[in-house]
Amino acid sequence: MSDNPLPPNALGRPKDLAKRQSILDAAKSLFLTKGYANTSMDAVAGLAGVSKLTVYSHFTDKETLFSSAIMSKCTEQLPVLFFELPAGKPIEAVLLNIARGFQVLINSEESLNLHRLMVTLGSQDPKLSQIFLEAGPERVVHEMEGLLRKMDQSGALRIDDPHYAAEHFFCMLKGAPNFRLLFGGGEPLAPQESEAHAQEVVGMFMRAYRPE
Repeated sequence: MSDNPLPPNALGRPKDLAKRQSILDAAKSLFLTKGYANTSMDAVAGLAGVSKLTVYSHFTDKETLFSSAIMSKCTEQLPVLFFELPAGKPIEAVLLNIARGFQVLINSEESLNLHRLMVTLGSQDPKLSQIFLEAGPERVVHEMEGLLRKMDQSGALRIDDPHYAAEHFFCMLKGAPNFRLLFGGGEPLAPQESEAHAQEVVGMFMRAYRPE
């Protein structure tokens, strides 16, 4: 059967959150092992143990499912609440929480495989690359940009361009360790090494943007 979406009248039914999560888990597994083109909505439904109708009732088409699967993976390690600025909580502690979560996210086997997949698919399907960027990296940068803008407005940090600063922060966290992992040229950092890297990046970031 084709992967064309169902008519609008098949949508809008009450959603079962457990089934939705099963569908997302199945989609992540299949996209990473089979690739995007070779993953069908039928296969996702079969692995999730639900009907194809149920898959379409939650996700209108395969592109939406792909986007949602990426977003789900990101929010596992970096939920929106990570990007809040609680009153009285030190800036360094907020940044360290984000740094730790981001490192776990990007260095997980799932994320590494997804990035390798997108490198392969990106030149073949620019639209798919854009879906990936918007659901994953750009969403995370957007959330971080909003947080840094709040820090600037509060006077805790001095940041003229929050968007650039957010990109800078995450690029420093990825660094050489993640690059080596992507190309199979290194081992994951030990917990103490990962923590030291996070603290070093946060320290550099604070020194760069702390008010004089």
